[in-house]
Amino acid sequence: MSIAAEKMAEVLALPEQDRAFLAHRLIASLDSSVDADAETQWQEVIDRRSREMAEGRLDARPEEAMVRDIRAKLNARHSAS
Repeated sequence: MSIAAEKMAEVLALPEQDRAFLAHRLIASLDSSVDADAETQWQEVIDRRSREMAEGRLDARPEEAMVRDIRAKLNARHSAS
């Protein structure tokens, strides 16, 4: 077994939480471009959506209802074609 295969087996034997942490760090290491303004932009979206919810302008439905509606639309498209 090569060193890489041994390390892979060792990593795969780790608990799920540790594997998830390593996966996150590996993916982050591949993205060398950092958007310095991303945090500010996300905060603006969060603030806007919060205002829309408070003002009743946002259709906030449970996830299950949204997924059910999306599946129904997809099934209707599939049936039509």
